[in-house]
Amino acid sequence: MADINVVPYIDVMLVLLIIFMVTAPMLMQGVQVDLPTADADPVENQDSEPLIISVDSTGQLFLNLGEEESQALSLATITLRVGAVMRRSPEKPVLVWGDRAVPYGEVVTLMAALQEAGAPSVGLVTEPPQ
Repeated sequence: MADINVVPYIDVMLVLLIIFMVTAPMLMQGVQVDLPTADADPVENQDSEPLIISVDSTGQLFLNLGEEESQALSLATITLRVGAVMRRSPEKPVLVWGDRAVPYGEVVTLMAALQEAGAPSVGLVTEPPQ
């Protein structure tokens, strides 16, 4: 009686698992910002990928949507794109990666514009203290 040898299939599956485990953290790459540190509880895991708006040290805005993640966008463009995304999926989490050198007023202006675009809540991303 001929049996199927499943050992090669298990080996392939384990190699694919390792590849996905290594590449998954790299998917949340975007614009390099120096995040502030804060002692806060992490947000619970959510099923959908968050919409991330980055503010670099010069105050330029970036959106992790589409192919142009490293292209600076205006506040009006980001508001329009976030509004379109929020109309399609209103439960999508929205996060702001603000560099520690950015003035507080610019981050507040961005958060207010995001809420006007339809984001029910906007989260701030920080680094845990060392």
